[in-house]
Formats: sequence, C-alpha cells, structure tokens
Amino acid sequence: MNDRQPFDLKAYVHDRETKPCFICGLVGNDPSCFHHRIFEDSETIIFLSKYPTLPGYCLVCPREHREDLAQDMSTDEYLRLQKKVHVLSRALKRVFDAERIYVLSLGSRQANSHLHFHVVPLPAGVPLEEQQYHALMAEHGILRIPDDEMAQMARQITEAYHSELAAP
Repeated sequence: MNDRQPFDLKAYVHDRETKPCFICGLVGNDPSCFHHRIFEDSETIIFLSKYPTLPGYCLVCPREHREDLAQDMSTDEYLRLQKKVHVLSRALKRVFDAERIYVLSLGSRQANSHLHFHVVPLPAGVPLEEQQYHALMAEHGILRIPDDEMAQMARQITEAYHSELAAP
C-alpha cells in the first residue's frame, strides 16, 4: 500500500474559496484543474480523486455545474448519472477485487459546491475499525500515489468501465 501524507484542509479550503470550481475547470480543460479522467460524455465526467484515501477513489459529476441534488436535477438526469455510478462500481469491483463499493454524495458550499458522487472501492482485508467513514476521511491521511501509477490506474479503470458498458 502507498504511504499516507497529512491532508492540508486549510489549503484545500483556501483553494476552493479563491479559485473557480475545479470540476468546471476540469470540464473546461483548465490545466490547473488536472485529474486523471476515467469517462466522459455530454452529461457526465468521471475522474480519479486528487486526494484519495483508498486506491481507485473516483468522483462522478454532472458536467454542468449543479449544486443541489433535490432541486437542480430532474429525475431522469439523476437516474442517468446513477447508471454511470453503477457501471463504475462494477468496474472498480473488477479492477480492485473490492470487498465493498462506497458511494456517497459529499461536498459543501464552502469548499466544493459542484454536485458529485464519491465512488470508492474498499480493498478486502481492511480491519473493521478502518472501514466505512474512517476509510474515506482525509483527516486520516491521503495516499501518496505517484502520477505514473495514477495514470496506470486510470487506464485500468477506464478499460473495465468500457467493458462493463458493453456488457449485457
């Protein structure tokens, strides 16, 4: 497993308060918002988290800036987004032989208001006390994964994602 480093919440919040939405920046190909992409189409973008607490930690987002799940998305838009979450979950299960796939919608108007879902594979063998919320909390440190390993991971997930899309 990769080494962990402390998560600098103060710097993260400062960046989110002083810079434009990083998801919108990623959609607009702003080089300062680089993340390893997994999948994108006209409605959705999926990419690896820049601050992973587990390998394969992904975010699934509408391309259009939406903030409120209950008010900013129609039921049809939500169901299309959730279909991609489900396909990604199957791909992550395949690539990481995950014991469980965690799916959460987190974010904050103060730090990251763009609606997004965290889709995270839990590796087999993680002790119970380090599972669930503990496994996802950046406060317990984020993984230091070299960029070339992140790129390889993104390729593997992308291949599995497209394979799952093609499955009956």
